[in-house]
Amino acid sequence: MAFDPHNVDLATADATEVVCYLDASSNEYNGQLGARISAIFVIGIVSSIATFFPVVAQRAPRLRIPLYVYLFAKYFGAGVIIATAFIHLLDPAYSEIGPQSCVGMTGHWADYSWCPAIVLTSLMLIFLMDFGAERYVEKKYGLCRDDPEPIMATGVEAQQDPPRRHSAHRHSLDRPRSDDKDNKHMKELESQSDIAESAIERSFRQQIAAFLILEFGVIFHSVIIGLNLGVAGDEFATLYPVLVFHQSFEGLGIGARMSSIPFKKGSWLPWFLCSAYGLTTPISIAIGLGVRTTYNSGSFTANVISGVLDSVSAGILIYTGLVELLARDFLFDPHRTQDDKRLTFMVCSLFLGAGIMALLGKWA
Repeated sequence: MAFDPHNVDLATADATEVVCYLDASSNEYNGQLGARISAIFVIGIVSSIATFFPVVAQRAPRLRIPLYVYLFAKYFGAGVIIATAFIHLLDPAYSEIGPQSCVGMTGHWADYSWCPAIVLTSLMLIFLMDFGAERYVEKKYGLCRDDPEPIMATGVEAQQDPPRRHSAHRHSLDRPRSDDKDNKHMKELESQSDIAESAIERSFRQQIAAFLILEFGVIFHSVIIGLNLGVAGDEFATLYPVLVFHQSFEGLGIGARMSSIPFKKGSWLPWFLCSAYGLTTPISIAIGLGVRTTYNSGSFTANVISGVLDSVSAGILIYTGLVELLARDFLFDPHRTQDDKRLTFMVCSLFLGAGIMALLGKWA
């Protein structure tokens, strides 16, 4: 007998049918086309500026960006990424495909708690990829884990603690030389230059793989956000300004992480990656507007797709946030600053980013 929502006996009713009926929704698009079109440009421009800022600050020292402004952007962004993983990805994934959702109570989705399983699988795969990339670089460059790595400080980061390991090199540059030692000195400089270039290349290869994984996870999330904003109903008025901040903060996290990667001078890659993030949400909003009268974000299929993508992205960002951002920067960085004032500022910025992003989860 077909389920009749107007005549339900809770003692005998099928729980799945009741939950699916309560979760079901229709297309909620309610006009405001002009405001939705403006969101394409506003979110695109604001999030792009936030993403490009840390990269420009690090690569253009002539702008004289204060060190603490750069540090705030970097660690505030790290906190945003971590909060995004738990509040903006993991929680929605449970509501979409978790055990108490319509999807999670239907068919084979009810056989197992798939949401945490997908998160775990994603996290472990990212670990394998990260570990494989690190091991590949170690073997390629003959790197031992105990080998000291020189500090490559450029741009704003050059204002941080001076690289102690290069003192001998600096001394050799300042020391007077006789003519008969010119050739020997030039060979030493060439050797030191080769070592420095090798260290930069090694550092780049180690960091770029982890960053691409991070951006991949954030872009997944941005696609879903853009689609939902394009077709949102009465909540559009609240969702719009919240997502402006949401995407800007995420962009700040992406840009801050990218600014730490030693790209080659003149490389187009950082600008391309910044642009890719900045354009993802606007393009998704435009697609959402294209299907605004037919797309139903609360349908069974939409919940399955969103839930799986959110779970995958959550695993990526949980691993990246806790390992690449927190552990690597604060616990295992051999060149971490010894300045307690600066460390306190970094930690406070981190917590502020996580706290504000978690608060935004109340609306989006």
